[in-house]
Amino acid sequence: MKLIFKSIQVICLFVLLSSCKTETDNKNEVLVLGTIHRSHLTSKEFSIDKLTKLIKEINPDIILTEIPSNRFAEAMEGFKRDDSISEPRVLRFPEYTEVIFPLSKTMDFEIIPTAGWSASMARERQQKLRAISRDSTRKEDWKKYIDANKKSDSLMAITGNRNDPYFIHTNTYDSIYNIGLEVYNDLFNEELGLGGWDNINIAHYWNIEKVLQKYKNQNKRILITYGAGHKVWFLRELRKRDDIKLLELKPFLDQLK
Repeated sequence: MKLIFKSIQVICLFVLLSSCKTETDNKNEVLVLGTIHRSHLTSKEFSIDKLTKLIKEINPDIILTEIPSNRFAEAMEGFKRDDSISEPRVLRFPEYTEVIFPLSKTMDFEIIPTAGWSASMARERQQKLRAISRDSTRKEDWKKYIDANKKSDSLMAITGNRNDPYFIHTNTYDSIYNIGLEVYNDLFNEELGLGGWDNINIAHYWNIEKVLQKYKNQNKRILITYGAGHKVWFLRELRKRDDIKLLELKPFLDQLK
C-alpha cells in the first residue's frame, strides 16, 4: 500500500514538473523594433532593404503594428486587390507599405493592428498644442517644452546616429529621446486628453497586451513595430511580465553583417 502511495506521489510530482516545464518552454518571444517611419526611405543605415532583411532574420509569427484597427481592413483589402496601399494613415508608414505588407506574401506571419490612435484624437491634440503655443500665459511652459526638445536633439547629435538601428535599440537612445518626452508628458498629458503622451501609449499598450494575453504561452515570436519613441514606454511595461521572453534586437542585426 505504501509502495502504491509513493508511486502515486512520484507520478503527481512528475506531472507537476512537466506542466511547469512546458509552460516555461512555451513562453512567447517578444521583440520591440523601433521604426523611423519616412526616414527609412532615405536612411542608409536603416533603409527599406535593411529593414526587410531584418524582419526576415527575425522571422516572426505575429507582427503588432502602429495601425488602428479601423484602418487595417481597408489597407489589407487594397493590398490584396492590387499590391498597393492607399489608406491615408497606413500610407504614412513605409515600414508597412514597403516592407511588412509585401513580406506577408512570402512569409508566414499574422499582421495585427494595435494602435490606439484615431483621427479625431490627433486633430484635438494638434489644436490644443497650437492654442498652448499661442497662449501668452503659457509662455514658460512652452519654453520648457521647446528647450527640452532642443536638449534631446543636441545630445542625440553628439552621442550617435539617430537613424542607426544599433543606436536606436540601446538604453542610451531611450534616455536621450525621453528627455523631451518627459517634459512634454509632465506639462501637457492631462491637458491633451486621449492624445497625451502617457494616454496614447496606454491605449497602444492596452491593445498590445490583449494580443499577448490571447496568445499566452503558445511558443510564438511576436514582433512589435512602432515609432522608436514609443519603445522606452513599451519596454518598461513588458519587463514587468514574467510570461514572455523579451529578446534584444542586436543579435538579429549582427546576423545581417
